[in-house]
Amino acid sequence: MDAMTDDLFTPLELRETEIPNRLMLSPMCQYSCDGLDGLATEWHNVHLGTRAVGGAGLVMAEATAVEPRGRITPHDLGIWSEEHADALKRTTDFIESQGAVSGIQLAHAGRKASTHRPWADENGYVPIEDEGWEVVSATDEPYPYETDHPTHALTTDEVEGVVESFREAAEHALDAGFDVPEVHAAHGYLLHQFLSPVTNDRDDKYGGSFENRTRIVREVVEAVRDVYPDDKPVFVRISATDWIDDEPSWDVEQSTRLADQLSEAGADLIDVSTGGISPKQNIEWVGPNYQLRFAEHIRENKTSDIKIGSVGGITTPEQADALVRNDRVDLTIVGRKFLRDPYFGLHAAQELGQEDANRPPSQYLRGF
Repeated sequence: MDAMTDDLFTPLELRETEIPNRLMLSPMCQYSCDGLDGLATEWHNVHLGTRAVGGAGLVMAEATAVEPRGRITPHDLGIWSEEHADALKRTTDFIESQGAVSGIQLAHAGRKASTHRPWADENGYVPIEDEGWEVVSATDEPYPYETDHPTHALTTDEVEGVVESFREAAEHALDAGFDVPEVHAAHGYLLHQFLSPVTNDRDDKYGGSFENRTRIVREVVEAVRDVYPDDKPVFVRISATDWIDDEPSWDVEQSTRLADQLSEAGADLIDVSTGGISPKQNIEWVGPNYQLRFAEHIRENKTSDIKIGSVGGITTPEQADALVRNDRVDLTIVGRKFLRDPYFGLHAAQELGQEDANRPPSQYLRGF
């Protein structure tokens, strides 16, 4: 290989922030707050800190609600106050002490909020009388779980209030010490609910045309960019396709247009995922790199210099390394593999002969 070819352990510089390698821990919900206050616990500290020890260059915290009604479950992490920032500060300090970069996904679940945890005995919505709450969306149509739930269509003014909630959450995230905010506009959550014609038939400035449906995401990114200093990057996670072909839906061509618009709004990297808007989705196949083709399409057809990351079925060091070496993505985003192997980054360096680029902490050297 050309000595100048980027590999998995080549640092990625975005603005003036250097990510030490091309491995990002994907934001994965832990549903593990002790109470209903959204405050981080020892579980969050150990979960995120361990992946920093384990060699992830960028440790991205889970979908973190920008307001209480934006939580997916009553046990979700929040970032809507200084108390939430204070609870996360020692985690970001520890991540930094391990040479990694800390990130946080700023999120609002919209009509997919107020649900039971995945391992609960019940599925779908948590009733209001059992500590659930009225959910909000682009329209008043609830997500089609087995039971309906009070769903409020946000007014134009209320949409602008949601944008302000993201701005305030970004301020708290910055106070907590997070280097990279990621705007969550994927997986059928609130911002995606505005993007997709499947869930947005509004007739105001936030519905109808492509420009109107994407307006809230552009405004949120602009708000987060206004908060974060110029030397720190802003990420956006999108679902590149709804996986729905028999009705108007969100697809990779619209995602490509949006990527360029988000670059203009101040975003530096698009984290490409797919799906989540409706149970009608038809995912053709799930396996290694199954979402990569969408990331590649955006990367090849965008007109801006925004960077592209891909998630989905990345499970081996050789696979992740090849994605970077072959110039298919700028960042590999690894989820479930990091759950199975918290030290995947260190093991990858060992297997690829790159121990000097991603060394274990001194306390662990004898194990490697």
